Amino acid sequence: MTSSMSTIEQAMTMLIKAFYQYSGKEGSKETLTKKELSDMLRAELHIDTQQANVDEIFKGLDNDKSGTVDFQEFVTLVACITAMTNEMLMKHS
Repeated sequence: MTSSMSTIEQAMTMLIKAFYQYSGKEGSKETLTKKELSDMLRAELHIDTQQANVDEIFKGLDNDKSGTVDFQEFVTLVACITAMTNEMLMKHS
């Protein structure tokens, strides 16, 4: 990332890199399996990934019922978590 990138451009680049850091270990490089998503949630977001919770998250994200989560589906998760975090921060400010 260069210093000429805006804060939002840097954030987008980091999201893309994070996705591809976890994708492709079990299947296609363009998608996340349930295990890859679980590993990402645990490592990157410090989410307790009890299997039942991951199953529900995965089911909600896999809109096309492909059995994997693609980048667009992943961005939906990030947007939801970001909105919830903002709401929480606003309540505590």
